Amino acid sequence: MPASSSASSGAPRGASPEGSGAGSATAHVDTFARDRLPAADALPELLFELPELQFPPRLNCATELLDRWVGQGEGDRVAVQGHGAVRWTYADLQAQANRIARVLVEDMGLVPGNRVLLRGANSPMLAACWFGVVKAGGIVVGTMPLLRARELVGIVEKAQISHALVDSRLADELDLALPQCPTLRQVRHFGMGAGGVGAQALETLAAGKPATFDNVDTAAEDICLMAFTSGTTGVPKAAMHFHRDVMAACRCWPPHVLRATRDDVFIGSPPLAFTFGLGGLLAFPLAIGASTVLVEKAAPDALLPAIAQFRATVCFTAPTSYRAMAAQIAKEGPRPDLTSLRKCVSAGEALPAATRRLWKDATGIEIIDGIGSTELFHIFISADEAHARPGATGLVVPGYRAAVLDDEGRELPRGQVGRLAIKGPTGCKYLEDARQAQYVQRGWNLTGDAYLHDSDGQFVYQARTDDMIISGGYNIAGPEVESALLLHPAVAECGVIGRPDEARGMVVKAFVVLRPDHAGDAAMVATLQDFVKQTIAPYKYPREIEFRASLPRTETGKLQRFRLREPG
Repeated sequence: MPASSSASSGAPRGASPEGSGAGSATAHVDTFARDRLPAADALPELLFELPELQFPPRLNCATELLDRWVGQGEGDRVAVQGHGAVRWTYADLQAQANRIARVLVEDMGLVPGNRVLLRGANSPMLAACWFGVVKAGGIVVGTMPLLRARELVGIVEKAQISHALVDSRLADELDLALPQCPTLRQVRHFGMGAGGVGAQALETLAAGKPATFDNVDTAAEDICLMAFTSGTTGVPKAAMHFHRDVMAACRCWPPHVLRATRDDVFIGSPPLAFTFGLGGLLAFPLAIGASTVLVEKAAPDALLPAIAQFRATVCFTAPTSYRAMAAQIAKEGPRPDLTSLRKCVSAGEALPAATRRLWKDATGIEIIDGIGSTELFHIFISADEAHARPGATGLVVPGYRAAVLDDEGRELPRGQVGRLAIKGPTGCKYLEDARQAQYVQRGWNLTGDAYLHDSDGQFVYQARTDDMIISGGYNIAGPEVESALLLHPAVAECGVIGRPDEARGMVVKAFVVLRPDHAGDAAMVATLQDFVKQTIAPYKYPREIEFRASLPRTETGKLQRFRLREPG
């Protein structure tokens, strides 16, 4: 039985623009998620101003991203590659997804609207599971591979998850969580581990199914995924996205800024559980009939040889990864063959000007920077190679509107720092969470970032709004101090926070990871402090510096500043 099977139909609460799918009956039988959408007055204003954003009332994004290519006679094009010589065409991926959808429905009892936990490293099989769930009308709930049992319990409980497809190599933590997850009744393993063989293994069950499946006729406004935020604040939220949201994201940033082609080969590090990875490594390439490479291990020392091996042309990763890869390229010895690479995308956290320069010096490629959010699915401010400017994030992406607001919600003049606000065809829809009222105000999505809009139209990142440091009456953006420190050749990584101080209110404190052969002593502290004073306004220098072997980051590479603030 599903976790919730309350009878309900009709459009979710909240109005949508005419022609966007409003009023179409849901295909979901289990309406747990739909019934817990924010109330109409708590939803952001949605904009569908581009002609390509006019969607029909019925829409299944698996049909649009995968099946239509096979239907158009393009089934023999390569869709996804992975380790172990896995090379699936669009027809191969469709067939595997269809079989998995049948397993979900026929063997696991899934009904449309059930939530399905996906747990695995990036791989072609994980992509097939994603499409299988969406085809069957389920709601995908991806999880980061490194999550522990306690974190999984929280996700299963909040989303009332009833089904799970799990890589057997990651099964242990979920097994530990199961006694505390009464709603989770159906679990199947895949992969080569002990749990991935036998009569009940997903591959075994799928192999006995026909390679055909009639996709559930979902409404454009039926939920197809829940994306849990990556936890930079320590308290994840569940952002819900419609089938229409996925397709709207595919029609904004990718064609207008990335401008990839069907002959491109995508690769990168973000997990598919993170919307940066789901868009960049699955939805966006398949939306244009291109191919993607899903590698299980995509740390910098593994990503470089993978780019060379698969002749990848478009790379998605975080600033810290680009910095680490640039350092590896600069080392003496054989250089990886990166001649196929032509476009590099950075998101997840602010791109320091020093990292942009290091990567361009190492490869000749100008990074495409961007800011997006789990709540809006993907990038909404970005600059292509021609408009890239060190220190600036870029211009508003066609399909979206952006503004910088003061604390009262009034738009600020250009050049003044305020709260970044976004409207477009996607928007925040938390699963039953009081923090919806913080993220959505007066129809705007407030991302939690402090920005200024400069005279030439570029949006320039200052800090997270809760990371602004007020010291001695000065407003100091921690990322600006980080960018200055990263310019010093001894610094490999750094994070900057404000530490409470009786005399100054707060003082700037830096946590620094040094490159090999550099000592973290008093002399280095003085050297770095003097360097920052000479690089940016002297009052912004870090009055305290602590050397660390590593910095706390999420699996997607975001610095967890809240952990730096925790007592030693």
